[in-house]
Formats: sequence, structure tokens, C-alpha cells
Amino acid sequence: MSEEQLSFQAEVSRLLDIVAHSLYSNKEIFLRELISNASDACDKLRYLALTDGNLMKDDPDFRIDLEVNSKAKTLTISDNGIGMNREELIDNLGTIARSGTSAFMSQMESSKEGNNLIGQFGVGFYSAYMVSDKVSVVSRKAGETQGWKWDSDGKGAFTIGEADKAGRGTSITLHLKDDQSEFGEELRLSTIIKTYSDHIPIPIRFKAIKQEDDKEAGEEWATLNSASAIWTRSKSEVTDEEYKEFYHHVAHAYDDPWLQEHFRVEGVHEYSGLLFIPGSKPFDLFHPERKHGVKLYVRRVFITDDCQELIPPYLRFLKGVIDTEDLPLNISREMLQDNPLLRKIRSGITKRVLGLLEKKATKESEEYIKFWEQFGPVLKEGLYEDVAQKDDLLKLCRFRSVKTDGWISLADYVAGMKEGQEHIYYISGEDEKALRRSPQIEGFKAKDVDVLVLYDPVDEFWMTTVTEFEGKSFKSVTRGGADLGKIPGEEADKDKAEDKEETKDELGALLGFMKLTLEGEIKDVRSSERLTDSAVCLVADDGDMDIHLERILRSHKQVDRISKRVLEINPKHVLVKQLSGLIKKDGGASELEDVAWLLLDQARILEGQAPADAATFAQRMSRVMGKGLI
Repeated sequence: MSEEQLSFQAEVSRLLDIVAHSLYSNKEIFLRELISNASDACDKLRYLALTDGNLMKDDPDFRIDLEVNSKAKTLTISDNGIGMNREELIDNLGTIARSGTSAFMSQMESSKEGNNLIGQFGVGFYSAYMVSDKVSVVSRKAGETQGWKWDSDGKGAFTIGEADKAGRGTSITLHLKDDQSEFGEELRLSTIIKTYSDHIPIPIRFKAIKQEDDKEAGEEWATLNSASAIWTRSKSEVTDEEYKEFYHHVAHAYDDPWLQEHFRVEGVHEYSGLLFIPGSKPFDLFHPERKHGVKLYVRRVFITDDCQELIPPYLRFLKGVIDTEDLPLNISREMLQDNPLLRKIRSGITKRVLGLLEKKATKESEEYIKFWEQFGPVLKEGLYEDVAQKDDLLKLCRFRSVKTDGWISLADYVAGMKEGQEHIYYISGEDEKALRRSPQIEGFKAKDVDVLVLYDPVDEFWMTTVTEFEGKSFKSVTRGGADLGKIPGEEADKDKAEDKEETKDELGALLGFMKLTLEGEIKDVRSSERLTDSAVCLVADDGDMDIHLERILRSHKQVDRISKRVLEINPKHVLVKQLSGLIKKDGGASELEDVAWLLLDQARILEGQAPADAATFAQRMSRVMGKGLI
């Protein structure tokens, strides 16, 4: 039978190279990965057989078999699950169809923390190359008659061709490296199974093939695992190590879980679950195609790992199993959509998880911060996706702020508000350090008013739907008036009225001159309360879109125009005072127009924007510097 040679996808070749160079110190996890895949294959066939009994009529009992051939130095892992045809072998073993794979592989190659990074990715089948220099796969898909063989030494290419296979399922044969012979020993394999895969609800059997007079003689099959679904057992019967290894199995992950919840709900509707929050975020957490990792079972029968109605999108970091007694075994994907029982389960899971997080946040605040740093931006998506849970989610949110080195809750922010402060102030952008240096927060710092620093892209969107917390409204420091006059500062205010009266006429003339000069480019020019050190800044008028939000929407082509902004000037700044005096003296000489435009471009630069016209900006700067006006 003819064979065809094909090349691996570039990302697979790079991944195999990393694996081959001993990325892992704990190489035994290859067996956990291959057995986990075999278990998934059996689960998928069990579900399909609910509507097509012929798929497994001839072989109704699922099993996973390990065979060792000491003379050939091979280990074979076989299952009688769904199996694969030619196209599926190529797709599943020759490519990695996950969004963002290429960028992530580049990051992993350049990082010294490769082991931790690949834990966010998972290598599954490819982990076989940690212990073998050649892998052969023979598979036959359930319901089909033709088998297929896939071979590769993991060095850039693989061959595929027709093969004879008696029944359905997949057999993976590992040609063990000379220094990995330990994985051909029964005791070693038995220990690995007990450690990592004892919970697999399918018998895992072992047989060694011995040579007698140049003939093969197989020993009796021996079952190595307890083969019971872990979520059906009492919590008191399950050890922490068993929970951890089940997480590794169900999540296909290499980290340890941050939190686990094993529960059973009884009443009108009954369901049980074993859920985990990972210890680290997966690399594709924010890709639109990403699905959650919670599998749906009905009476211990796997139904699907793609039930979007089971978990809200903002909890997509969850891993685990939900097993219900009340759905029919032959339920279709169409029936799962808008199913009232699933809506109740989804609501129950959401409240349970948020309750667990609140408990952690209250009693183990430092531990909760570890979770927040990994999954906080995802959880904040629920603020605009799930109105019913908005208040609970707000309590869980943590933020950076101008006055704190670490993280602060909204409750702590409100408790620390200054006398006369009516709003929860925030500033949003892309760079936390740049936001902390923004001129818009100078006046708030001067009066010791805290400002939340928001730099996650999701922040702009939930801020448009969440208006207040505990009666205090949110207000951007880059929008409208600063409202700082009601908040007493540390400095005495007795001279303010006199200063204000002295500069009123001069400042009014300057404001009028700048409005006239910059007409068409700005909405207004105003005296600023928020500036103490900088000369100018741009702000959005009350009712206008926040500056950073508009920038995000414009980059996604969701708005096609730039709103005109308000230019605020600092009446106490030495430059502004000098300009005011010159305007009063000369009545607005034409050469001062350059200064007005330069101040506008300065404000744009401070907002992270480029000057409207770089060449004109440079010419104006040269003229002003040449005349020695500054």
C-alpha cells in the first residue's frame, strides 16, 4: 500500500524541537497525556453511539490497553474509541489549530521560562517524543472499514498510508529511546497510572509480550486503575493528589489548580460537579474562538465539551465536569440551546464560583490577588455581560490606584474618599506608568484624592454600563470639570480669591485669543482646576465620549470621526502667565498664534497622540525658539 510523505505545520516542528530537547524534567507525564487522549476518544464514541448503536455494537466495552515489547523496545497505547481517518490524522497530528499559536510559540522559544509557558499550552500527543525517537499511529474510525497508519521521527515530516486494522480505535506505538527503557517496565508503568490516571473511568490494562523460542507469548491482561469517575465519589474519599491529577487530565494542563470545588446539588434538579480554577492563565484566554473547559455529562455519560450555555463567557477559565441526572442521554446540540435546565445549572454554577471567590477575597486576600492577576480582566467582562451579577462582580474587582502600591477594592476606595468628594475618579489608557504621569491627575494628587488607574482594554467597555458603586458614581478625570473646588486641600485657600481677581482680565483675554486662533480644532478653551504642574491638557466635554474609549473604537473602525476636545490651561503656570501678559500688552500679536498651536500639540502629545502635522509643528517650534519668546 502506497504511503505519502507530508510536512508538519511550522508550529508543530518548533514544538517538537522544544520537546525533543528535554524541556520537561518529569517525562513520565507523556503517559498521562496519551491515556487522557484515549479516554476522550472513548467518551466521544459513547456519545455518538447514543444515536447510532451500530458504531460500537461489535465491541461494546471500552478499554485502554498498554503493551510492552521488550525485544523491540516499544510501548503501545491502544483504545477502542472513536478512531481517526486519514484527514483527521493529518489535522490532529500534523497541525495545531489553535488561535495565536504562532505568536505564542515565538514567545515560548525566546523565554527562559519555557517550561511554565508550555504549561499554558499543553503538548498532548507530542509529549510522546520526550521518551521515543519514533512514533507510529494506526487508527480506524468507528463506522468505517479502512484503517490508516501515521509514522514520524518528529524531525519535520510524517508519512501516512493505508493500513489493516481489525477494529475501531487507535494504537500508538512508541519506539523508546535507549535511555528511556524504564517506561517498558510494568512496575514503572503501573506506578504512573496509579499516580496520574487512576480516576479514568475506563479500565486501563497492561500486558507484556515476552519472547519464547523466538515466538511471542503474551501474559494475561492486568487492570491498573480503579476506573471510577472521581466526581461521583464522596469528597472524603478523594485525596488532594487525586484532585490534582484529575485536573491535569480534564484540563490537559501542567500547572496545579488554584482552587477546586467538588459539590452535589439536590432538589428539583440534581447535578454534581468538580470544577477547578487554574493556577495560571492559558495563552489563548482572550482569543474569540476559545471555548471553556467544562465538560457536560449525563448520568456519567459524556455529552459534549462544547456546551456554551453551561458556563458564562467571563468564567471561561474554569475547568472540570458537570454531571446532571435530568437531561436525556440522547440530547442534541440543538436541544442544549436555550434549555431551561441548563440555564438553572449555569446560574447555580455562576453563583457558586463567585461565592467561592468572595470568600477567598475576604479571608485570604493575598491568595486572591494571585487569582486576580491571572484572570481579573476576564472576570471584569461580566460587568457588562451579566447585569444580574454586576454587584457581586464589583465587590470582587481589584484596581491599581494613584495612592496605592498594590491593589485596592472599590469598598476600600470609597472608605478612603476625601471630605467633599462625590465621585469615584478614574483615568484610563494603555500604559499604567504613562497614566500615573498624566497631567489630568495633578490636581487630584495635590488634594490627596485617589484616582483608579485603568489600563485593561475591557475597562472602557464596562465603564459605559456601570454607573455607580454604593451610591458613588464613576467619573473620568479626563472628562468635564474636575469638581475639585468642593474638596479642601492641604494648602490654605485664602489667597485664591485675590489671585483669581488679579488674573481674571488677563486670563480672559488669553482664553479668547486661543479660542479664536484654534477655532475648528477644539471645542473650547477653559481655565483648569486639575492642572498644577503642566501648562495644558485635553479633556472630553461632559456628554462626550471618553478620550481613550474613542481611540479604541476608532482603531477598530467603529467610529469614523474624531471628537473635538476641550483644551484646559493652567492659569498658574509661568508660560501661561507670560502669554496672558503679552496678550494684554499687544492685543494678540500674530507671532503668538504659533505658541497657541504649539500648546495644543503639546496637549496632544501628552495624550499619546502625534501632532496633527509634524512638519508644521517643527516649523512653528523653530520660529518660536528663534524669536526667543519662551
